[in-house]
Amino acid sequence: MAIQTGTKQAVGAVELLKQDHRKVKELFKEFEQAEESSTKGEIAEKAIKELQVHSQVEEEIFYPEVRAAIDDPELMNEAKEEHHVVDLLIEEIQALSPDDDAFTAKFTVLAENVKHHIEEEENEMFPEAQKARLDMQDLGQRMAERKQELLAEITHGRNSRNGSKARRGNGNARRHSVRSKR
Repeated sequence: MAIQTGTKQAVGAVELLKQDHRKVKELFKEFEQAEESSTKGEIAEKAIKELQVHSQVEEEIFYPEVRAAIDDPELMNEAKEEHHVVDLLIEEIQALSPDDDAFTAKFTVLAENVKHHIEEEENEMFPEAQKARLDMQDLGQRMAERKQELLAEITHGRNSRNGSKARRGNGNARRHSVRSKR
């Protein structure tokens, strides 16, 4: 269900997130089919950017609204922890060269974790959020605007994952500075 906002058409929050899910799953397929390490590196970079922006929008806007509207702290806590695991994997992948033996394996593990997370969101969290009668159009519009801000930050050289969360001081900065102990 879409609404007109100026010259752009905004979609509801769940549909926006599902669009992101489809995009990243397509990047995962492209990665699996790629043979050259340089191509895998380019695809991984795109997927990581998409995941970081998506994750930040969910954590800043969608998750707090859903958490307040549904009575399922376990579901929301699990989603937050799944994001944490993805953040750690991304950090490890970014420290590798696409030619590194571990690069493809780590990215494959990242893809598997994200696919699991997507399945849980779409089958459990999204239906609960929709039952809660949240204003999905307004939520979607705010999320789309934030997504555009984050993409602009990345385009202009600011790393949204490490920079803007820490600058906002929203309590998630510590989480994004965690280093793997391996």
